[in-house]
Amino acid sequence: MGLLTFGINITLDGCIDHREGLADDELHRYWTALMDGGAAMLWGRVTYEMMEGAWPAVARDTQAPAAMREWAVKLDAKPKYVVSTSRRDYSWSNTHLVEGDLREAVTKIKERTPGGILLGGHKLAGALEALDLIDEYRFLVHPVMAGHGPTLFEGVTRSKRLELLSTERLASGAISQHYRRPSRVPA
Repeated sequence: MGLLTFGINITLDGCIDHREGLADDELHRYWTALMDGGAAMLWGRVTYEMMEGAWPAVARDTQAPAAMREWAVKLDAKPKYVVSTSRRDYSWSNTHLVEGDLREAVTKIKERTPGGILLGGHKLAGALEALDLIDEYRFLVHPVMAGHGPTLFEGVTRSKRLELLSTERLASGAISQHYRRPSRVPA
């Protein structure tokens, strides 16, 4: 069974608004390497639509910065699973609707994706966290105080201990933090 890894950019004050991070080539290479380590992507509808609105065009743009285009081309090729109750049609290549009971559907995706799944989007992550389905966490903490939300894991109701696997400092000052739930050891 593949691991479900939640990865997100976050500011020092907990903001996860994607516009608040420090976007540079190193950031794009970081996320591309993380995506390369998994076999599929999992998003809620809002995150999917944000990604769909930007990255397919970058993948086709031969003038786009190399690090951005590499991310976009690889993202275009990845299987993309979308949890939505309001949208049924998806024109972006390799996109699949997740239907039915969320726990059962995501567990089935994990079972048939031994290479792992990279999860993006805070609302879906909150729902999957409540179901204890997230195995690993990859936070890229930016040296920014945003002063606004949304914030990471709003509404979490119980404590959960994580095991720190690694940290890495990027040139921008952002810090990559890799955590795993202690009970989730890869096979």
